[in-house]
Amino acid sequence: MTAAMLLLVPLLPLALAAIVMMPGAAAVRRLTPWAVLPGLVVAVWFPEGAQSVYPWLLLGLELHLDVPGRAFLLLTALLWGAAGLYALGYMRGDARECRFHLFFLLAMSGNLGLVLAADAVGFYVFFALMSLASYGLVVHAGGAQVRRAGRIYLILAVLGEVALFAGLVMHVSVAGGVHFAELAAAPLSPVTAGLLLTGFGIKAGLIPLHVWLPLAHPAAPTPASAVLSGAMIKAGLLGLLRLLQVEGPGWPELGALLLVLGLAGAFLAALAGVMQQRPKTILAYSSVSQMGFMMTGVGLIFLLPDAGEALLVAVLLYAVHHGLAKGALFLGVGIVERSRAPWAMAVLALPALALAGLPWTSGAAAKQALKAPLAEAPAWAGTVETLLTWAAVGTTLLMVRFLWRMGASGEQGRSALPWQMLLPWLALSSAALLLPWIAPGGADPAWSLLWPLGLGLLAAFSAARVLWGRRLPNVPEGDLLVPLERALLAAAAMVRMMPFLWLGYGEALTRARFRLVWRRVRHRIARLEAILSRWESVGILFMMLVVAVFWTLRV
Repeated sequence: MTAAMLLLVPLLPLALAAIVMMPGAAAVRRLTPWAVLPGLVVAVWFPEGAQSVYPWLLLGLELHLDVPGRAFLLLTALLWGAAGLYALGYMRGDARECRFHLFFLLAMSGNLGLVLAADAVGFYVFFALMSLASYGLVVHAGGAQVRRAGRIYLILAVLGEVALFAGLVMHVSVAGGVHFAELAAAPLSPVTAGLLLTGFGIKAGLIPLHVWLPLAHPAAPTPASAVLSGAMIKAGLLGLLRLLQVEGPGWPELGALLLVLGLAGAFLAALAGVMQQRPKTILAYSSVSQMGFMMTGVGLIFLLPDAGEALLVAVLLYAVHHGLAKGALFLGVGIVERSRAPWAMAVLALPALALAGLPWTSGAAAKQALKAPLAEAPAWAGTVETLLTWAAVGTTLLMVRFLWRMGASGEQGRSALPWQMLLPWLALSSAALLLPWIAPGGADPAWSLLWPLGLGLLAAFSAARVLWGRRLPNVPEGDLLVPLERALLAAAAMVRMMPFLWLGYGEALTRARFRLVWRRVRHRIARLEAILSRWESVGILFMMLVVAVFWTLRV
C-alpha cells in the first residue's frame, strides 16, 4: 500500500497528462485539480520515514517522506490543487486549453515527484520535468513579450539544469552512490557546492539569478503564475536543504554567502518592485524578496549549527506561509480583474497583510519563528535580526504598491465569476488566518512585528503625498537583464560591422553575402524558438536529459 501510494503521487498527474491531448478527452481536464489527492493523503496521513524503492525505475528510484518533505508536499499539493481548480474556470473558452492542461500536469508531476525523491537520479529527472514543462506555461498566451519571457526562462532553465547535472555527477562520483543518505555522508567540495547553488539558485530566484521571474510571472496565465511563484520556486530551496548538508557541523563561508545574497534579495527586490506598474510584476519581485528571507534562514543554519533545527523549522514554516499567501495573491489578480467588486479587494488585502507580517497571521508566525533562534546567538546575529525587521518594512511597501496598482488597473466592467475560481482563492486567502493555529508556536500574536508594518504604511502614505500625480522612477522588468541584453546587441552590431572594417566599404559583394548569411541565421533562430514552443520539443529535450543522466551514472 505504501509503495503504491507513494508512486501514485507523481504518477497520477503524469498519467492524466498522457491522455489529456487525446480526442474526446475533455472530461479528463476536469480531473486536473484532483491529481494532487495522493500527495495530500501521503502528506497528512503517512508517518514520517515512510519510503519505498522501485528497482525497475530510474536506476532504482527511492521515494521517502521526511519532515521537510511533509511540509513541502503539503504546500505543493494544496497549491497545485487550488490552481488546477481555478484553471477550470479561468481557462474556459481558451482555444489552447488542452495544451495548458498538458503542461500543467507535467509540471505538477515533476514538482510533486522531486519532493519525495530520495536519490539524485529521481530528483534530477523530476526537477527537469518540472522546469521544462513550465516553459509551456510561460509561453501559453503568445506574443512578442511572452516569447521574450519564454526565451529568457528557457535559457536560464537549461543553464540551471546543466549546473545541477554537473554538480550532482561530481557529488555522486565522490559518494559512490546516488541516494541522499550516501550523498550526505560524502564531503562536498566548494566547486560542487557552487554548481548546486547555481542550479538551485536560478529556480529559487536568488540574486542575481532572479531575472527570469519578473518576466515569466506576468507572461504566464494567472493559475500558472500562482504555482510558479508559490510552489515551483520552492523546489530550489528544497534542493539546497537536501544536498547542501544543512544537518552537518556548519559551513561558515557558505553560510555567509547565502546570508549576504538573501539579505540583498530581500532589500533590492523590494526596491525594484515598488517601481513597477503591473501587479503581477510587483508580486514577482515580492517573491524574490521573500525568497531572500528564506535564503537568509538557510545561511543562518550554516552559521549557527547549534540552532539549526529551530532555523530549519522556521524556514519550512516561512516556505509554507509564503507559498499559500502568494498563491492567493496571484489568483486574486484574476478575480479582481474580472470583477471590480469592493469585497474582492478587501479579501485580497488579507494575504497581502499576512506577507507584511500583520499580527495573528501566517506572516507574523513565520517571521517570528525565523527571528526567535537569534535571541541566544552571537552579537552579530542581532544585526541580522535588525536587517530582517527593516526588510519587513520593504515588504509592506511592496504590498501597498500592489494593492494600489490593483485598484487602478484591470477591466472596469463586472462579470460573473465561476465557483471554480472563487472557492480556491477564498480557501488560500483564509490560510493566512488558519496557519498560525496549526503551526507550532504560531498562535503568538508577535506584536513586536507591528511597528515595521506601521512604519511601512506610514512611508507608503508619505510617498503617495509627495509623488501624487508623478510617475515613480522606472526599473524595467528584468532589471539586471536589460543592460546585459543591450550589451549583447551592441556586441552583435560590432560583429556585423567587422567585415566592413576589415574589407573596406568597396566590397559590396562581401557585404551583400554577409547580410544574406545574417538574415538566414536570424531566420533559423526564429524557427528554433517556434519549435521550442511546441510541447513535443519540450518532451524531446526532457528525454535527452534523462538519457544523459542514465549514461553518465552508469559509466
